[in-house]
Amino acid sequence: MLLFCLIAFSAQKSGAEVVELDAVQVRNMAIAALEDGDPGLAIQLSKALLKTDPKDPLAYYIIARSYARLDDPRLARRAAGYAYRYADAGPARFEAAQLAARMAFEGEQYSLSQLWLRRTAIHAPTEADEKLVAQDYKLLRQVNPWSLRLRADLRPSDNVNNGSDTSRNIIDGVPDDGTISGAGLALSGLIGSLDIAPAYRLHIDANSMTTLGARLYVERVTLSDSAKATAPDAVGSDFASTYAALSLSHSRAVGSAKSRGRASFDMALGESWYGGERNYRFVRVGAARSWRPDPNTRFALRAAAEHRYNARYTTNDARVLSLGADFGKAMENGDIFNLALAFQDADAVSINGTYSTVSMRASYTLGRAVGPARLSMGLVMGYTNYDQFLFSLNGAVPRTDKSLYGDLTLIFDRYDYAGFVPTLRLRTGRKDSNFSRYSSREVSVSLGIGSKF
Repeated sequence: MLLFCLIAFSAQKSGAEVVELDAVQVRNMAIAALEDGDPGLAIQLSKALLKTDPKDPLAYYIIARSYARLDDPRLARRAAGYAYRYADAGPARFEAAQLAARMAFEGEQYSLSQLWLRRTAIHAPTEADEKLVAQDYKLLRQVNPWSLRLRADLRPSDNVNNGSDTSRNIIDGVPDDGTISGAGLALSGLIGSLDIAPAYRLHIDANSMTTLGARLYVERVTLSDSAKATAPDAVGSDFASTYAALSLSHSRAVGSAKSRGRASFDMALGESWYGGERNYRFVRVGAARSWRPDPNTRFALRAAAEHRYNARYTTNDARVLSLGADFGKAMENGDIFNLALAFQDADAVSINGTYSTVSMRASYTLGRAVGPARLSMGLVMGYTNYDQFLFSLNGAVPRTDKSLYGDLTLIFDRYDYAGFVPTLRLRTGRKDSNFSRYSSREVSVSLGIGSKF
């Protein structure tokens, strides 16, 4: 098809010459104008192309490059977005998304630039290009005051309610009066969760950083047909939970440059819901100290004090003290070992909410892929003690719970989309208690989505 373009051969001439060109010629002239340093003419010619084909990705790309030359990142990004939309999947979309990300960055729209980088990752032609995109994303994360952690998870489980594995109420090996209701037994079903944690960096310099954050964790349950038969009066919403919090944290470098240590302090306000009703509100303060004696070793200590109030039940009207330690080591072969120890002591209005617990989690992640995925293995052991626990009319007696869980996680980082990768996790284990109501077993398989960057 022929195009008619008005091209002024000289700014001094009052008239213009009408030149008849086809689309290929106009496109070549636009490219040449851009390369010769005349972005204005390149834009004019490209807009003429768009009158013939409003979905011409190359015309939009030339316009985007031209506005970039004219130091107009906003119009350049918008044109690059149209180029991305109308281009075929592959290198053309990769280049358009790269340009859009760069223009968003120059326009100081850092979150939008991150979004375009994720789109770039979808069409990265080589693994090397994908690694460069990941590096750019990490650098941009340091510049952008906004950050967002997002994780979604869907897991079938044979115990969605942490129910008992027996219908008999047995305390210290002695059968008690009555039986455990259907809703108190282990029920199978499907658990879906969404964890969203945005944050805004209020201040940063060479030695310190202050951040305002929020978190929303939502977990919903769907009961299986067999669970509905076991507990006809129960519905999935009975076991739904929600957690929301606002936090303020400050960290700064401490110690020698060799130790690369940091100290951090934080406070949080939040609320917990269970079964559609408020569980309790809380205020928490915490502190942590970390050391990095070498680039491959990390050690940290942490402590927190939490006050729970306006509780639905007196078991949650409590003061909770938490202590913990973490150790991490990256091996020469790329494997990573982590060990976490935790202690928690709760003092509640009700004796049933007063307890102390200690737990340990060890994990080992292989540095190289096993087939299509990276492999991570974990083991969790826990011990909880209640000095007195009241469950029946026979009076309060001590209660002890012991738990052991193992998990195996497959991270399919070769199958990423926009920097997000699927994960598959198998978890199994059991908790033994001298109160049979709190003895349980669980086998679950979860499919999750996490960020590769």
